[in-house]
Amino acid sequence: MAHFSELRVYQLAEELANQLWVIVVKWDYFAKDTVGKQIIRSADSIGANIAEGNGRYNYKDNQRFIKIARGSLYETRHWLRLAYNRKLLSEEEINQIKPLIEELSPKLNAYLNSMKNK
Repeated sequence: MAHFSELRVYQLAEELANQLWVIVVKWDYFAKDTVGKQIIRSADSIGANIAEGNGRYNYKDNQRFIKIARGSLYETRHWLRLAYNRKLLSEEEINQIKPLIEELSPKLNAYLNSMKNK
């Protein structure tokens, strides 16, 4: 089994979380304290759960953590929608983040399916 940091799905999750950090850190206190903390936690959780599942060396456990990572991705999408609707994210920032999410989502599903076949 590949080390988590070598997995493309993990690399995408890490890139998404880091891009969001750069954006959110510039928000005012109220925005950071409400939506900002939530979006960072959910985005960080995607990669953290991929890493934790990879470290379990048990396919059933790994599947469970990939499902949690997928849930965190959906939660991140929710917070992104709210942040955009509340004018915290610009169109340019959304266009920067969107390709990562569009690639990450099917990769998470493919990674989960690869665990089912083992």
